[in-house]
Amino acid sequence: MYLDCFSGAAGDMLLGALLDAGLPLDALRDALGDLGVGQEVHTSRVMRAGLAATHVEVRPTGEPAPVGSGHGSQAHPHSHGPGHAHHHVPGHGHDHRSLAEIEHVIQHSALSAAGKTRAVGLFRRLADAEAAIHQVPIERVHLHEVGAPDSIIDIVGAVFGLEWFGIEDIVASPLNVGGGTVQIAHGAFPVPAPATLRLLAGAPVYSSGAHGELVTPTGALLVTAYARSYGALPPMTVHRIGYGAGSRDRPDAPNVLRVVIGDRVAKAEGIASPVPGDEAVVRIECDIDDMNPQLFAPVVERLVAEGALDVFLTSVMMKKGRPGTLVTVLAPADRRSRICDTLFRETTTIGVRFDAVERETLDRTSVEVAVPGGLVRVKVASRAGEVLNAAPEFDDCVRVAAATGRPVKTVQAEALRAWLDRSAP
Repeated sequence: MYLDCFSGAAGDMLLGALLDAGLPLDALRDALGDLGVGQEVHTSRVMRAGLAATHVEVRPTGEPAPVGSGHGSQAHPHSHGPGHAHHHVPGHGHDHRSLAEIEHVIQHSALSAAGKTRAVGLFRRLADAEAAIHQVPIERVHLHEVGAPDSIIDIVGAVFGLEWFGIEDIVASPLNVGGGTVQIAHGAFPVPAPATLRLLAGAPVYSSGAHGELVTPTGALLVTAYARSYGALPPMTVHRIGYGAGSRDRPDAPNVLRVVIGDRVAKAEGIASPVPGDEAVVRIECDIDDMNPQLFAPVVERLVAEGALDVFLTSVMMKKGRPGTLVTVLAPADRRSRICDTLFRETTTIGVRFDAVERETLDRTSVEVAVPGGLVRVKVASRAGEVLNAAPEFDDCVRVAAATGRPVKTVQAEALRAWLDRSAP
């Protein structure tokens, strides 16, 4: 599944795209029926810059459709597709909930056990982002915009929809975040809003120059939680396409999120790197025998900050029998100049060599799991949709272990067990 976020991303846009691609609306409603938030999902066909798409609206249970809904209609006022101020302003009547209240609601839904675990994990990640921004304990966080019933339905509904399709090999495009400012509960903030930007950490983003908030917190949360990797549309045989509409019909581009579903193509005519995970990189090396060894650690950190994919040091015997260090850097070809400049400025080398190499990697994504004392990211590696390795991030385990007084190895085991539990069918 390819998530094409050329016009941003929001929870209702993703849900609309999944419905457009074949997710049965009745099955979705059945899964959401026990949430107890007094709201239900309605859909309509709308036009966005001349492109037909499915628009999702969340309305109070039993409320009739607004006059003029349907083909070409505008969004329901509480719909949060990109292109307007998604974030709720105080006094507009949204029902904000604490994390504990939202978890209680999810546990009473008709999601599978794995789906409930995933949904709870998403809201915990959201609460953790809010807590970090506002410097308050996570227990005191009230999820303003995404604690409203429509946002809960968008997130829980997307979890159900993605589980219904059963596709783990999910790739996303870089996310178009928009620009300007957005009005949120705490005032006017630049786009992306603080919580959205924090949730997008590690994902490639850009701005097309369009004014407005194109990626909402729910969109950032869902795309980054499910995408195994980011990039252009991978080689695939297309079987299904779905378009999920945002609230506004912008004249410059279709305000939609596109979902493309198909089979991976191992090899394709004219494609330079047909195998998923293949990429061309540059290898840059230099030999050093006259530098204080204490300087190597900050050099490595600086190289990584400049975009190096990998940096490693090897002990070598240099001319005249002097022991030295071989510095090897793997980096994208377009970072070569920056890497070379860093080596010349930060080390004592007077020359570097480089050559083009190819590497093959597994698709990787980071999934947060909850363990006693905090959240731990688990790096998940897969190939063609098959998960081959999962490893808790060591720094996270050290942080939780220090905060709780438990051994690091215990936290590692807990994190891996939590990931296995949430990934179980």
